[in-house]
Amino acid sequence: MRVTREQFRENRRRILEAAGRLFREKGFAAVTVAEVMEAAGLTHGGFYGHFASKEDLAAQALAQALAPAPQEAGAAPDLAGFVAAYLSAAHRDRPGSGCALAALGSEAARQPAPVRRAFTEGLEARLARMQEAMPGGDRAAALSVLSGLVGALVLARAVDDPALSDEILAAARDVVGCP
Repeated sequence: MRVTREQFRENRRRILEAAGRLFREKGFAAVTVAEVMEAAGLTHGGFYGHFASKEDLAAQALAQALAPAPQEAGAAPDLAGFVAAYLSAAHRDRPGSGCALAALGSEAARQPAPVRRAFTEGLEARLARMQEAMPGGDRAAALSVLSGLVGALVLARAVDDPALSDEILAAARDVVGCP
């Protein structure tokens, strides 16, 4: 049976969404193409009609996961709101739908060039958005804040002590000035 262009696009969207979630939950190496296709509700055989390789899928899924959410035209960035949501227990506890910088940052360094390129471009896009929220558009301040947020989330997810995890998130919010 022939798939319509619309169905092809929908299948691709489902694959990218499933891959992005699974990569953030388990890491690049622990996720198989078959697992992604099953999570997308599709057969393994259809994968190569959409992607050249798992590396291609990883790069495209990462690019999609790191694409900044649309922002209303003329709306000022809400740094306090962003920090509060980013350093929340809800975000910490749902890595599959959370920030790919925190979930995959340490792994990205060991990935092939296309995946690292997608990570770099996603980081730059997030940094640009953060820079808009900084007084005077200070890029160094934006980079410092973004690095602190990502690092705090990584540490809060890594520890096995819930109280310490909450403490890490609260301390990072306080440092940024967003209790």
